[in-house]
This record gives sequence, structure tokens and C-alpha cells, in this order.
Amino acid sequence: MMLNRCRLVPLSHLLLEQRENSVVAFDSGKPITWLQFLSDVTYYTQKLATMPQQSIALCARDSYLFSVGFFALCYAKKTIVLPGNYQPEALKELSSQFELLVCDNGITSITTVPSVKLTERHTAPSEQFRPLNTSDIKLIMFTSGSSGTPKAIHKTLTQLGVEVDILHSLWGDKVAGNRIESTVSHQHIYGLLFRILWPLCAGNPFARNNLEFPEQICAHASPNTVLISSPALLKRLTEEHQPTQLRCIFSSGGPLPFAASNHAEKLFNCRPIEIFGSTETGGIAFRQQFNPQVPWQVFPGVEAQLNQENCLRLRSPHIDPENWYQTADECEFINSSDFVLKGRTDRIIKVEEKRISLVEVEKRVEQLPYIEECAVIPIQESDRLFIGAAIVLSQQGQTKLSQLNKGKFWLLLRTELRQWLEPIAVPRRFRVVKEIPLNSQGKRQNAELEKLFQ
Repeated sequence: MMLNRCRLVPLSHLLLEQRENSVVAFDSGKPITWLQFLSDVTYYTQKLATMPQQSIALCARDSYLFSVGFFALCYAKKTIVLPGNYQPEALKELSSQFELLVCDNGITSITTVPSVKLTERHTAPSEQFRPLNTSDIKLIMFTSGSSGTPKAIHKTLTQLGVEVDILHSLWGDKVAGNRIESTVSHQHIYGLLFRILWPLCAGNPFARNNLEFPEQICAHASPNTVLISSPALLKRLTEEHQPTQLRCIFSSGGPLPFAASNHAEKLFNCRPIEIFGSTETGGIAFRQQFNPQVPWQVFPGVEAQLNQENCLRLRSPHIDPENWYQTADECEFINSSDFVLKGRTDRIIKVEEKRISLVEVEKRVEQLPYIEECAVIPIQESDRLFIGAAIVLSQQGQTKLSQLNKGKFWLLLRTELRQWLEPIAVPRRFRVVKEIPLNSQGKRQNAELEKLFQ
């Protein structure tokens, strides 16, 4: 039977599909077929259904085995806990949130809870799957990229299914019949939707393993490949990388610099489609930067408006169909569906009793001709709080630094910043970096930033 690649199967009915030997996932070895996928899900569904634990963490480096574990937990009627970080100490920190760990051999088991290891089984006969009641299947996800305690976000499979429907309505024809490669983790909502759930529902085979380096992106690129990526990796592509065509590129985790969008188009003959959202909200809006002023366009089905502080508030079936969700994203609407992001308003600190917006400080630093990108953080030393700035220099900045010594260059930066900022808001320390440290989701790594100033 020929699979209609433009057709989208609901998550509730996915495992009822008759796809025979169509490919689900691939790596450098043998591809995984649909029949094998059903067989592996059957085996682990039967195994997990007999276990008494209800809240179960799922961690896997291998995206295929993650998918097997995900749907086995759905059919075993368990609550799925998705840690954003699967390092041993991070899992220990979250261990109070789950009773069992389902993982592959790429994850180190922790001693505080029992574990089940995912492997390819191939032997179990496929049971006759029934439609899932997606509203009954609960997921707990965690925000990442913060040095604070991870925050639990509760979702249902129904909410994820609604978002898959939206993605397919926008770009189903564009991705139809193509392979999915990714640089982002399926443990987070962006990767879970774009590299696992949407490909499965649309019948697009996905790569089992992440691409970690720019060279791998270029090596795996082809006209029938869709890349799921983030600004963190796209910004690292250089003029040395050889042009190779991609079908399309998605980017999420933060705004992509316009220069990086231009360079990606030169390399891959397609401009990245950027997705704006969060763990709490899922997808909010999208854009393609054909020029630096391109606004964000709200996703279909998402209601958006501003509160009194000009911060975005949202209501949608994949967030909460009944209630408005308030964000800390300051915006300006151009019309009823398009808006410009102004920054975050929740990054407010008090220095010597004065309220300082870290967003504003970053904005003013990046306005200087010497600076390409900036990240500022509060630094506490003894009983004193001040601001440190990690900066990526522009070509003009590199030239100016070579002309002056560091001390004179820092003095120049502070002098110019005082035209915009109160003295207390001017960064006291600067660190020059090649790039701002980000994780695979494009989120700033605060711990790495703090190390720069220790």
C-alpha cells in the first residue's frame, strides 16, 4: 500500500495505521520499519502495564527508542515525565517527581529509582491497538536553560495533538516525503513535536541520532531533508562550509540573527522558518526573516492580546482553551495577527535599591558598533551586586580592541553606555567570547555565563 505523505494521522489513531514496511527511523545502519515499531511498542506496553509505578520518567538519546517508550507509556496508561536534562545528577534532582525510569543504554541509570532499559526487540507479536483517549494521557515537562530549580509544566496528549495539526496545516506540503534530521533534543517540546510526533503522524522518517556540529549538518544535507535546528547551531555555520541544498529549515529557542538567516539561505537555498514559543505555551508564532523588520505571525487558533504592560497574553487549545496565559514577553502589534518582540520584562533586578532591566542593558550594549551580541547577568560578590556582560565583538570591535588595551576598551564601552544607562546599570565587568553559551534548544546557559566571571 502506498502511503499518502500529505495525510496527517491523529495521535489517537496513529498505531492503528497499516503502513507495512514504510520507514519510521534511520541511522547509518538498517532503517527501522513500521512493523518493527509496532512490535517494539507492543513489547514495552505489555511490560509496563504490569508494573505498579504510575509516574514514569522517559529519557533516551536514541529518538527511535524514545518514540517506542513514549507510545508504550501512553498505551500502558502511565503519566509521562520528560526531564529536560538526562545527566545523572540532574535526574537525581528530579527523582522525587517519578517512580520509575525508562531509558536507553545512552542514559546512566540512577540508584534512587528502578529502571527499564529500552532496546530493539523485534520479536513480540503486534497487538491490535485501540484508539487512545488523548485527554487522559498526562505529560509533565520541565523548563530548561535556567540555573534555578526546574519548573514542572503539565500537558495532555490532546494539547500536543492540536499543535501537530497546526504545524501540518502550515507546512505539511513542504515537508511531505522528506527525511527529518535534527540538532535538538526530543526531551523538550520543540524537539518532541517537530522531530518525533509530527513526523510519525505525517509518515516522515526521522534520524535516530542528533547532529551535533555544523560539519554534520552540511554532510547530511540533501534536497529531500528537513532540518530541525536552533540558533545555537545555525549561528556557528561559517563561510568555510560548502553550500548544499535542504528542503527546509526550522529554528526555535530564541530569535535568529538576521545575518545567520541570510547565511543559512546562501548555504542551503532556503531561509529558516523561526518558531516562537516556550515549554508552557508551545508554539505561539512564526516568521521567515526576508528582512530585519519581518514581524512574528500568530499561529492559527491562537488568540493573542497585550496586557497593560504591553506583554503578550495568550489563549489556545494547546495552552488552555478556557483561560488566558500571561507571558513576560513585551510586544507591539502591527495588526491583529502580526507583532514585534521587544524583549522580556521579567529580567528585573535591584542594584543598590534601583530597578535595573537586564533586557534594556543588553539592548544598549548591542547598539554599540563594537558589539555583535551580548548577554548580561547579575554577579554577587560578598555583599555587593553588580552586572557582568559577555560580549561577542563585531569586526569594528575587534579592530578597536587591538588598537587599545583592554582597560581603555572597557572604559570606552562604559563611557558610551552612560549616554543611555544610569551608572549603576553599566556593566562593571566584560568578558569577550566567540559566542554566547547556549544549549541545544537555543537557551542561554547561565551556569556557563557565571563561570566566565569567577
